[in-house]
Amino acid sequence: MNHPAFPPLRNTALPHTFRQIRIERAREHGHPEGDSRTAYILIAPLDDEGRIDATVWAAHKEACRVVRKRADGDDSLGHLVRGPGGHWRFHYDVSGKTADESGHHFENERFELGEYVSVREADGPHAYRVVAVNAL
Repeated sequence: MNHPAFPPLRNTALPHTFRQIRIERAREHGHPEGDSRTAYILIAPLDDEGRIDATVWAAHKEACRVVRKRADGDDSLGHLVRGPGGHWRFHYDVSGKTADESGHHFENERFELGEYVSVREADGPHAYRVVAVNAL
């Protein structure tokens, strides 16, 4: 899917620290087995400890993206943005139909296989598990 606000990424022009990260809904009330159809795919640079690298992000903001995946609807495309206090948000500026969501303490989280992270969505915080971290 191409959109003017999302030109194709040229991964050869990005630092080698950029990763494609997939997080899926972890077990919680209503989803005792988790839900792989409720997920996010992030394109972001990670530092040596697996945290989002804010310095590299600042130099390559346009390349830092998010795809919000839901089984009952279309994917929402957005950018990974840094808000006040260094907090990370998902800004869906293409369709304008989905409110921003925020990564709960993403500035301290490690994006490594099996780790858990939280995303604050419109209906509250939800736990997600890192299921893939791949080089671009």
